[in-house]
Amino acid sequence: MSPDPADKKFGVHPDVLKLSLVSLLTDLSSEMIFSVFAIFFTTIAGASAALLGMIEGFADLSASSLNYLAGWLSDRTGKRKIFAMAGYGFSTLAKTILLISSSVAGLSAFRVIERLGKGFRGPPRDAWLAAVADKDTRGYSFGVHKALDKTGAVLGPLVAYGLLAWLGDGTSTFRILFWVALVPALLSIVVLGLIKDQPGVQHRRENIFETWKVLSPEFKRYLIAAGIFSLAYFSFGFLMLRAHSAGFAVKDIVLLYALFNISFVITAPLLGKLGDRMGRASMIMLGYLIYLLMSVGFAFAATQWQIVVLFVIYGVFYAIDEAQSKAFIADIEAERRASAIGLYNFVTGLIYLPASLIAGALWLLHPASAFLVAACIAFAALAAFMLLRPDKKRTEN
Repeated sequence: MSPDPADKKFGVHPDVLKLSLVSLLTDLSSEMIFSVFAIFFTTIAGASAALLGMIEGFADLSASSLNYLAGWLSDRTGKRKIFAMAGYGFSTLAKTILLISSSVAGLSAFRVIERLGKGFRGPPRDAWLAAVADKDTRGYSFGVHKALDKTGAVLGPLVAYGLLAWLGDGTSTFRILFWVALVPALLSIVVLGLIKDQPGVQHRRENIFETWKVLSPEFKRYLIAAGIFSLAYFSFGFLMLRAHSAGFAVKDIVLLYALFNISFVITAPLLGKLGDRMGRASMIMLGYLIYLLMSVGFAFAATQWQIVVLFVIYGVFYAIDEAQSKAFIADIEAERRASAIGLYNFVTGLIYLPASLIAGALWLLHPASAFLVAACIAFAALAAFMLLRPDKKRTEN
């Protein structure tokens, strides 16, 4: 049940803020590492851009590989907290790999294994969040959660920047950075352990394949459009490489990453409120359109200020994609939310692998071509969404 309005903080259920704090601490840890990973992987470890694309694709695949299983287990048992705890804990353990290895193999293993934990915690946590959020403010609640989540992603790159500016960008500095990043990851598990679980309805008689059959037609239509769009979703690492090719130094690229996250943090709650008022389907289509225009921008950007503007725009898009897509699924699939969110993450993540491989190959041919192809695919996804209209129920003849 929802708390009395007087008990709400910032217009949301108190547990929304508690779960947001867990995400903030986790992102503070992860984004300290991720903000420098592409450069460390290619510059310090000596890997190629093509290998980066492959590893990022496998990382996205690993993040999604357990999504449907985690969501199905959560819906089957009705439990949320235990699966979220397992996912956060696994990601934290994976970060210890960075403390003992800086080889290409070790870095690749970390990137893939750490994402397995993300994949396992996401659907149960998002279903937990949807359960405590009122429907008329669900978009705002998801926006607040993602804003605080990304606040950690703002602080993480800033901490990384401070360490790099203070100690230089040598291998020893990165080792110190990895040690520092482990602390908030451990704190996030402590905080999560103090939050009371919000159980869902149990579906013990359904196996993982039967659950797919009973998911709503609206959700399945949305999955088609989302799957098409996923082919355009290249790794963020390529945006960092694009900034580097435009003349930004390594430490300045870290600031660009922080700027992207600041844009996300500021716009996510506002876009959530906008989605609550104008409808989340409109927000999904707006997100596809923004991504299309942004991709064209990255293809033709000629100056550093244009790159800066595009990183801000990408933050706006990401705020829509990360928060409003989950709120949209929670609306159209109320009975089996964890399974639906898990399947969405699984399918889109499965497609991220070929998407990143294609982007890496196109980058080697000509960097601009990777962005132009992404723009064309985003247009196809927008057309598919407008044709399928997953927000509308269809009566069978």
